[in-house]
Amino acid sequence: MSWSQRGGSGDGGAGEGRRGYHHGNLREALIRAALELIAQKGPAGFTFADAARWAGVSSAAPYRHFRDRDALMADVARRGFELFAERLGRAWNDAAPDPFTAFENVGRAYLAFARDEPAFYSAMFEAGVVLDADPELREAADRAFAVLRQAAETLSARLPKERRPPALMVALHVWSLAHGVASLFARLRNFWRRVC
Repeated sequence: MSWSQRGGSGDGGAGEGRRGYHHGNLREALIRAALELIAQKGPAGFTFADAARWAGVSSAAPYRHFRDRDALMADVARRGFELFAERLGRAWNDAAPDPFTAFENVGRAYLAFARDEPAFYSAMFEAGVVLDADPELREAADRAFAVLRQAAETLSARLPKERRPPALMVALHVWSLAHGVASLFARLRNFWRRVC
């Protein structure tokens, strides 16, 4: 689901995108608020109070669940990495039908995630979230990278030992390339639509 495609509240734009908090799950409402606000304004374009307003609660209410805005962003990033790891793992599919095809599928899944989940992707890679500040966030990020590393190890093992590059280096190069392409497409989305 793309949080950038949500509709308004029908109030003539005064609270465009705002959702009322009536369901008893403030934590989830704040996560949804953060995703919407990231999609609309970028990861640095809103405050903790903005997220509270979007969720329809007082500016003090979020402190029941999050220490501060950074903790909210870390939780959004953690959820993004969990979803990302799941999609990469599904694409890798234990190297099926063959390692090269599976590796290509991982690359496609990476780019598809960036395209389909721009708010999560932005929270994960553009918000300045410190991975080591939250052990669950670090674990989720590590699980996502582990899929790519496993794929690189499987492919590298197929090469003659004397010509085999270090699998970690391959994984980092592929990660960097995929991240660069995804970031370029995200930033230049309208340009690429005209060119392609």
